[in-house]
Amino acid sequence: MDALDDAELLRAYAAGDLRAFEALYARHKGPLFRYLLRQVRQPALAEDLFQEVWSRVIGARDRYQARAKFQTYLFTIAHHCCVDHWRRSSARGGDAFDSGPIHDDLLPAPAQDGPERRHGNDELRSKLRNALDLLPREQRDVFLLYEESGLSLEQIAAVTGVGMETAKSRLRYAVGKLRATLESTHAEHAT
Repeated sequence: MDALDDAELLRAYAAGDLRAFEALYARHKGPLFRYLLRQVRQPALAEDLFQEVWSRVIGARDRYQARAKFQTYLFTIAHHCCVDHWRRSSARGGDAFDSGPIHDDLLPAPAQDGPERRHGNDELRSKLRNALDLLPREQRDVFLLYEESGLSLEQIAAVTGVGMETAKSRLRYAVGKLRATLESTHAEHAT
């Protein structure tokens, strides 16, 4: 199954091969869940959206046509699920974005990120989360798609439904704002 690309796996799954879906799921579950969790900041809600994304993939398996990379297709669905959540939440008068804590233990870390490095990294993660909170939603979305999915700017533009230059600009502004916020925080602690 590892030799098959994503489109082939989805076609095999549509033909009844459950192992093909399991391979596809295993490839994309980590980045997809991290993207959703970092967008909505609530583990239970991220899990609900995660399930909704995969349900939509399963529901559309017979209609899927490989016009773009499967990953672009998957993150487009995820992006739309987040937008739908924010719209529903706004319509109910709720807070569409909860800036509460992210439970980093739900986000698998690389093997080299052992306990001895966690303490120093916890402070940096907290600063980054706070800096992400300050970004406008459109910039945060493009940044998270770029960081979590590995999609190109062209693919991110397709996912978010904006032009390539707009996606590029949003990413550039997001990175600039994150850098400025983190540098000012670092400068405050250095004095």
